[in-house]
Amino acid sequence: MGHGQQAAATSGGHPARRGAAGLGIVVGALGVVFGDIGTSPIYSLQTVFSPEDPHPIPVSANNVFGVVSLIFWSVMIIVTITYVLLAMRADNDGEGGIMALITLLRRWSGERGRRAALFLAGLGIFGAALFFGDSMITPAISVLSAVEGLKTVSPDFEDLVVPITAVIIVVLFLVQRRGTAAVGRVFGPVMIAWFVVVGVLGAIGITHHPGILAALSPTYAIGFLAGHFGIAFFSLATVVLTVTGAEALYADMGHFGRKPITWAWVALVLPALTLSYFGQGALILENPANISSPFFLLVPGWGRLLMVIFATVATVIASQAVITGAYSVASQAAQLGYLPRLRIAHTSESHIGQIYVPWINWLLMVSVLTLVFAFRSSAALAFAYGMAVTCTITITTLLFFYVARAKWGTSRWLIGIGGTVLLFVDLLFVAANLTKFVHGGWLPLLIGITAFTIMTTWQRGREIVTAERARAEGSLRQFVDSLRDGSAGASIVPGTAVFLNRGDETAPLAMRANAEHNHVRHAHAVILSIETEPVPRIAPENRLVVNDLGYSDDGITHVTAKFGYMETPVVPSALATLDPSATEGRLNLDEASYFLSKIELQRGHEKTMADWRKRLFIATSHITADAAEYFGLPRDRTVIMGSHIEV
Repeated sequence: MGHGQQAAATSGGHPARRGAAGLGIVVGALGVVFGDIGTSPIYSLQTVFSPEDPHPIPVSANNVFGVVSLIFWSVMIIVTITYVLLAMRADNDGEGGIMALITLLRRWSGERGRRAALFLAGLGIFGAALFFGDSMITPAISVLSAVEGLKTVSPDFEDLVVPITAVIIVVLFLVQRRGTAAVGRVFGPVMIAWFVVVGVLGAIGITHHPGILAALSPTYAIGFLAGHFGIAFFSLATVVLTVTGAEALYADMGHFGRKPITWAWVALVLPALTLSYFGQGALILENPANISSPFFLLVPGWGRLLMVIFATVATVIASQAVITGAYSVASQAAQLGYLPRLRIAHTSESHIGQIYVPWINWLLMVSVLTLVFAFRSSAALAFAYGMAVTCTITITTLLFFYVARAKWGTSRWLIGIGGTVLLFVDLLFVAANLTKFVHGGWLPLLIGITAFTIMTTWQRGREIVTAERARAEGSLRQFVDSLRDGSAGASIVPGTAVFLNRGDETAPLAMRANAEHNHVRHAHAVILSIETEPVPRIAPENRLVVNDLGYSDDGITHVTAKFGYMETPVVPSALATLDPSATEGRLNLDEASYFLSKIELQRGHEKTMADWRKRLFIATSHITADAAEYFGLPRDRTVIMGSHIEV
């Protein structure tokens, strides 16, 4: 049961308990959801005016007012309106995020507007691919920016920034296998303290130049854009850093629910971030030299080392959230057929969403360390960061308005006005970030295009293999007929055998090989098909569907096991819930043998895919998790039989 479901389950209880449960969910959301966007003040405003920027923004009173106003209204439009008020209303059985939108679009692709739905689903997959770039850059830029605070304590620490960052990142990824359950309990209180401290420091900073509060008026943002477009346009490429992590609000909706996330944002996070940005702006107005590190310079000299440590902890939490998010996206993509079956370890008995994916973990660790040593500063990384964020936000906005029209029947004129305004803002940010393309903006696009190519190639390859496999397996009915008339030459042996297969139309390769080569068949055979539904989870009572296919006299039963895309398909546990009356009690599942068909892929001469895609598909297949382990099959009762298929 997810956090949101837990909240619903307690809704009928004692009012005090309801309040405590609701508060607990809000605290949990603060610890997981807002880490990324909550640590943006560390580096965002500083980066806007950074002299390292290829298009530097001059430090002047007018520019400071314009930038601070632009930051505030960007956060309001993108985070508060696009995500909190709009996107979070579109959910897939309570789950949010771009993968949830993709499953909705896949579900509707057979209806009117099929081409549009498929095109948008493809865009959604590209957005999910960009998230992998985000999950590589976020830990690098977040931890680097926090450790760089050491330079405000003493310039002598400058040479230690990169080594310390690297050590923290290595430790962060090494502890992933232990799970986040224990650490997660303190995430919420730590982040509450973080937002309180950040807000208070910002408020103190505002007292140095209270006039900065005038930037709350949108006229300053509009005037900055209209009157100084040449400068303001380039500033958008770094202003977008203030909304990084907005996708997390939506993606984690299934764990915490829309209302707790909304309350946490409105009551604490938004006010704290606003105070911090305005406080930093006031500090820069007081002394332009403070642009070197306005976030840490808000802190009195005696407390800066403590603040650096505190900021490092907060950025580790922010990194933790995006790392586990990458695990979830990879897991869901594998369930939907866009990635190979990956080995997944559940790290919590009480929270199904807490998973660890070793292959993704080590890939991320190597990638993050490479970024740290290659870029060596948060300012340099910031030029690469915005590209992935802006593209993902734009794709989410586009998909949401399609959902609004298709699911709710929202009027075209309302979608036209709202979509035009929000997409104009999003595309303005995308265009601004394109100016940073040669300065690092190419990196997340390269990562995203690479991941997108792998995911779409795997999906296409699976379709080809499935078709070839169906031809090799042949008709199940014809195969059973050959068993009946004895032409298969197979003797009946006692016991129950479970054959994993893709459906009930074809004969499992392992079952056919057993009859043709071993000349045996089991007295009772279960042909098991596993289906991943476009919903997060399946209720236990809807898990299994039994069909004897008319072969009950031959001892052959077909069972379909249904799992949600966020579940791990453990076959023995699912079959243990099988009603004995459905099979007349003939199956002995406690001693059943499990048969798997192992497919060896070979590159063929048919023009099914480009040659390079065939090579990529076969190479990608090597990271496929062991099927017996993935499906939770008992090793001592599992038989694997191989065959070859050309792609």
